[in-house]
Amino acid sequence: MLKRFFKAVGLIIVFGISVCSLYIANLFLMKPLSIDHYLGKNLIVGLVDSPEAMTYLGLFDGINWLTKHNSRLSIPEVDDLEEDIKDSKKSLKMLNKYSDKSLTANQKITKSIALFDIENGLKEMEKFPYHDFPLNQIGGIHLNTIEVMSDMHPVRNISEAEDFIKRTNLIKDVYAGVLDGLELQAEAGIYPPEFVFDHVIKQLNEFIDYDTEDHPLYTQFIKKVDELDISSNKSKSLKSDIEQSIKESVTPGFELLRNFMVKTKEKANPNDGVWSQPNGDEFYELRIRSFTTTNYSPEQIHQMGLSEVARISTRMKEILVSLGYDSEKSVGTIMNELNEDSSFLYADTPDRKEIVVQDYMDMVNEATEAISSYFHTMPKAKVIVKAVPEYSEKTAAGGYYQSPALDGSRPGVFYANLYDIKQTPKYSMKTLTYHEATPGHHHQIAHSLENESLTLYRRFGYGTSAFSEGWALYAERLALEAGLAPDPYDELGILQSEIFRAVRLVVDTGMHYKKWTREEAIDYMKSQTGMSDTECRVEIERYIVWPGQALSYKVGMLKILELREKAMNALGDSFNIKDFHSAVLDYGNPPLFIVEQMVDEMIEEGLNSNN
Repeated sequence: MLKRFFKAVGLIIVFGISVCSLYIANLFLMKPLSIDHYLGKNLIVGLVDSPEAMTYLGLFDGINWLTKHNSRLSIPEVDDLEEDIKDSKKSLKMLNKYSDKSLTANQKITKSIALFDIENGLKEMEKFPYHDFPLNQIGGIHLNTIEVMSDMHPVRNISEAEDFIKRTNLIKDVYAGVLDGLELQAEAGIYPPEFVFDHVIKQLNEFIDYDTEDHPLYTQFIKKVDELDISSNKSKSLKSDIEQSIKESVTPGFELLRNFMVKTKEKANPNDGVWSQPNGDEFYELRIRSFTTTNYSPEQIHQMGLSEVARISTRMKEILVSLGYDSEKSVGTIMNELNEDSSFLYADTPDRKEIVVQDYMDMVNEATEAISSYFHTMPKAKVIVKAVPEYSEKTAAGGYYQSPALDGSRPGVFYANLYDIKQTPKYSMKTLTYHEATPGHHHQIAHSLENESLTLYRRFGYGTSAFSEGWALYAERLALEAGLAPDPYDELGILQSEIFRAVRLVVDTGMHYKKWTREEAIDYMKSQTGMSDTECRVEIERYIVWPGQALSYKVGMLKILELREKAMNALGDSFNIKDFHSAVLDYGNPPLFIVEQMVDEMIEEGLNSNN
């Protein structure tokens, strides 16, 4: 009996191994059994090829002994572009082998998303491989590397501390690879505007000039090591190793980049918009398509922006007049005065940042409770608030969000820029909270990551700012509708945020399509929004190095509002806001044309159920 049992178990194991082998062979060598398997396989291969992404997700830390991802960094190579183009062409060929007739409704959606993404990416790689700026003041490789090491790399034990040092030892190699790409970009005659050189050189010099014990990588590492339960000798050894790594790898790496920027500064582009780059107009149209997931022309978006600025400005003027402000003054002028009003500003005390962070956290908690009735499910992952790190706060945006780790080891983080007290007028804090945390980015992103009905590709493989940023801006409006901004000044803050995104439509197309200068764009933004000089400069300079992305916020929001209005008109009394939000949020981070398809299906189901 026992012999027969073990024989049966053996046969099962052999059968299982055979099936698994056939599946793996099919997955990697032939056409995978389903489009989901194929895209999931590509995603996993991409993850394995990106140690930074594996660290970011946190899912693989338990098998780091096998993957070694926490001790590696991605080192750029010259032939990466050619390989990426080949891979994209293979992917397109494979995706088209899956007949629509053989796909489920959800798989058809997945296929259309993947084709849209890969086709746009392939066109950019083939026609515009050097139109981006790897070194820029807001998201350059020199800042991203520090962020990965300081904010994402875990140091929970000796092994992870040693991995940290191994990674820092690779930074010079990473930057040497970046330098090869910069040289090719220079050969193509593409250089950023002069202000980019000024900002980046200053940032690089700051990293180079740090005393070792003040370097962000050193301070963050030591802080984490001091929390470990290890011997003093081991602690001293780790500190000595990180000091050596900074001196021999980190600082020399930054010097490589700095020397290149200094050497080439004289060739800076005298113009600000991408129109001045080779085939710049075509590049900008592609960026619009990629970021907004629409076929809008630059002129259409420009006019859309002007119309929205006028509408929102009218409402802001109504509120300001009702509060007793001079009706003869423009909205921008009055909002500028509010920015200077000390009653709306925090005192610049040593503990200011801690106070503001706590106030933001209180707003997050209030919003989380208030908006729960608008959704069928709420995210399980928590969100916390942190100040933007000092090494990037001078040029960083007013706020941004970092998603949680899937294993729950790291919460979502809403980063608030507290560099300038005028960046944090109290009346604008709530709307930033709603945008970055709840019910904005954190709600949408955590909901998607926790949605087990989505395939790997739909959860992690594709995302567009048209949806994510459109949702976050819509979330600000939703919070207002939920009664979270009863004070007229809070509503002004929400409207200022919205007009700011409407202005983006005007200035982004203004610079990259209508050939506005940086100064013209700054002046327009300040006149319409009342934002501070610092905020306007930082924002406009961001759009110059990231063309088209700023369009996605307002375009996405307008589409979601358009679809909500469509659903309300079609369903009447049977319209359910929870159902609408599920139709929008339950499909990952899709292009806007997929969101419209899902809402149309919700409407059709609602109409059928009423008949």
